[in-house]
Amino acid sequence: MMPMPEMKTLLQSRGKEVEAFLATCLDNRPLPPRLKESMLYSLQAGGKRLRPVLCMSCAALCGLAPEKVLPFASAIEMIHTYSLIHDDLPAMDDDDLRRGKPSNHKAFDEATAILAGDGLLTDAFVIMCRTPLAPDAVLKAVAELALAAGSSGMVGGQEWDMIYTGRPGIGLEELRSMQAMKTGALLRASCVCGALLAKADDAAVRAISDFGASLGLAFQIADDILDVVADTATLGKPAGSDATQGKNTYPSLLGLEKSRKLAREQAENARAALAAFTGVEADFLRALADYTVNRAA
Repeated sequence: MMPMPEMKTLLQSRGKEVEAFLATCLDNRPLPPRLKESMLYSLQAGGKRLRPVLCMSCAALCGLAPEKVLPFASAIEMIHTYSLIHDDLPAMDDDDLRRGKPSNHKAFDEATAILAGDGLLTDAFVIMCRTPLAPDAVLKAVAELALAAGSSGMVGGQEWDMIYTGRPGIGLEELRSMQAMKTGALLRASCVCGALLAKADDAAVRAISDFGASLGLAFQIADDILDVVADTATLGKPAGSDATQGKNTYPSLLGLEKSRKLAREQAENARAALAAFTGVEADFLRALADYTVNRAA
């Protein structure tokens, strides 16, 4: 059992490695200066870097040094960042704040924000493909991530989110399916890609996939709860925006206490998925699952 302070220290340490890589990922490229500024504005806006850290840690869990997957892991953060830029646009969630700063389209303009997101998404695949590992492992991981980020994953989930917003009668299974695509798919793929890059066996990949799926659900439920109970300064984005926009969330369907109970159950499922793994990396990932839901306790 890894103590929470130790888990946070490792999370921050690996997050800083990712940030150092991201700070230079656009160097020596013939980008229009304003586009580069817009891309870096959102890419360097902070955050826990959870997705790349999951990729690095799951690779380490399977015997590959985490720094070996740093380019691939950082590319996952580029894809996540692009999705946040586009989610904030007036045509989507129309949010003015992200991570405590004006959203990209507020700091620049809508056209530049769209292009910044496009650039981050596309450039991410360049960086992934240059990961200096076995080409067959990289190819499998790229395909896994593309599925998670695309129309049957994150993009499709965002479309369902817009369809469901303001619509009464949305049930728990519809919400769960939508969130599994919009948020859960990229979190799960971050874990699985680490295992694939490490050439883990099928049993390990399945266990890590189960861990990532449960972690993704726990994370989303906690996010839904925080939108209700936290303030704007804590969230870094407008508090209560889910209710204002008429979004269907776990608290709106289940209430806060049942949502907290479900989040704890999913965190326990994530921990249980790693039962066959031992060592520091397994302890870190199990502690991370607990931390995911404790922030909304």
